[in-house]
Amino acid sequence: MDSDEIAKRASLLQEKCGIFACIANGNYPTSLDVAHIVCLGLIGLQHRGQEAAGIVTSTTVETELVAHRGTGLLSQIFNEAAIKSLKGNLGIGHTRYSTMGGIDLQLAQPYVVHTSYGTLSVAHNGELVNSKKLRKKILESGVGLSTGSDSELITQCLSLPPPNEFRIKSAEIIKKNKSNQTINEETNGNNEHQNGLTPESAKKEPERKHSRYNLSGDADEEILSRLLHLMSLTPLSYSLILMYQGNLYAIRDPFGNRPLTCGMLIPPPAEGGPRASCENLAIEGWVVSSESCSFPSVCAKIYRDLEPGEILKISKNELPRTLTIVERPQGATLPAFCIFEYVYFARPDSLLEGQAVYSVRMKCGKQLAIEAPIHLSSPEMASKVIVAPIPETSIPATLGFAEQSKYSYVEVFSKNRYVGRTFIQPSTRLRRLGVAKKFGPLSQNFEGKIIILVEDSIVRGTTIGQLVKLLKEAGALEVHIRVASPPLHYPCYMGINIPTKEELIANHLNNNQLAKSLGANSLVYLSLEGLKKTVQSDIREKQKKMNINKPIGHCVACLNGEYPVDLQF
Repeated sequence: MDSDEIAKRASLLQEKCGIFACIANGNYPTSLDVAHIVCLGLIGLQHRGQEAAGIVTSTTVETELVAHRGTGLLSQIFNEAAIKSLKGNLGIGHTRYSTMGGIDLQLAQPYVVHTSYGTLSVAHNGELVNSKKLRKKILESGVGLSTGSDSELITQCLSLPPPNEFRIKSAEIIKKNKSNQTINEETNGNNEHQNGLTPESAKKEPERKHSRYNLSGDADEEILSRLLHLMSLTPLSYSLILMYQGNLYAIRDPFGNRPLTCGMLIPPPAEGGPRASCENLAIEGWVVSSESCSFPSVCAKIYRDLEPGEILKISKNELPRTLTIVERPQGATLPAFCIFEYVYFARPDSLLEGQAVYSVRMKCGKQLAIEAPIHLSSPEMASKVIVAPIPETSIPATLGFAEQSKYSYVEVFSKNRYVGRTFIQPSTRLRRLGVAKKFGPLSQNFEGKIIILVEDSIVRGTTIGQLVKLLKEAGALEVHIRVASPPLHYPCYMGINIPTKEELIANHLNNNQLAKSLGANSLVYLSLEGLKKTVQSDIREKQKKMNINKPIGHCVACLNGEYPVDLQF
């Protein structure tokens, strides 16, 4: 990795990966092309990682797993021949962003590991906060490691024999689940078939206590005991999908730091028009994804988010079943879902915690307008004020700011989507010109105007400084920067590539100093209290209406240094 690439990566926030899985109802071969569905699902998650990807599929418990991995975008890795080679009625996939060591095919997931209790495949999103301690434990057990990946640590932990206490606990959980199944079948009957599963009946699952569930005994006890052991070794951060013995297992860490949601596949509408209703359509299968934005492309409907600490089993012809929910460590009362999923990482058309990311970003813009209006030299200058985004992630926040402030929303940049990343340029001079190549000023829209330029976040400030210069050179009277998130002060150790404290511009310059260094007339961030209020208010209101009292918590460690757990290095 050359110095230009390192500099570019350090100036950006990057999500490390996205995971997706699919299982088809019915016996293989089914009408569903599982590999194609997984590939489309990963394309919907391409914003979470663009440097490597892979898919692993399986037909039956007895057959070997089939894998295909590569570096680059999904469109560069999976052609028709690759998809056809991935036969199966269940599969998992992963798309990756690398933060250290460049692009290495050896680090591409999903991993496949052969163990004493069978073969499993693992896809992981997140970063283990105690990876060094865990690595030492694995090496001391006599197991070799071939990469520096946290995901390899997870697969090796799952390969280790769990202590007897976890086998006992797993057996107790399975026994209790089996007892509940018997009671519910006696109460509700057991006359449903796979073709009777519909989106409407699936919504009633909690009321029916998961009555349709095939407990596979030893296999469930085996994998559950190992998952319980793993979750006792590392508190966060991980969302996992496992493929084992013809089933899918979806897991979120007890803090729910990274997103994971389950969806149900339904038949696509007939050509020529939309369907009248999906309620009477049979469920063709199930999908699991880092974000719900990938569901429309595969004709899936949201079933529900996984709970923090949940281990969910998904089998063909059955409703997903919660095996157990692992509690957070003692003293940790609140979940810690990454708040920057709302600010930057998630696609705006995703639903997180039951709310649209787009609408949350709009509300952040409104709150920012309340907290940080600009101060004009005279009331007459108000007619010259416009509100503008930096395409494209800040557009919802900009619309919210404009609506709240009553100033006009105007686009001031045309984005060239065909320019490559600026870090591939061969010289510093050309790399710095990369911003001008990517953003063309729409000077006729803002000549003689006062621009409120809205950005979602600032890491180093390199890019936005160049944009301010472009605007002023093209005729802007003033440029006021408003940031729809609080300043970044601390690195993230839970799956986001945030630079060190020394590299974060907010640790060196206050608002006025930063505005001056960027050439802006003023600069104000959204407050931490404003961000938390914006993200959490609708969740609280929804819980109140539904008479639910679940704990609400978000990780804001990169903003205030308060990490969900003590860091172990």
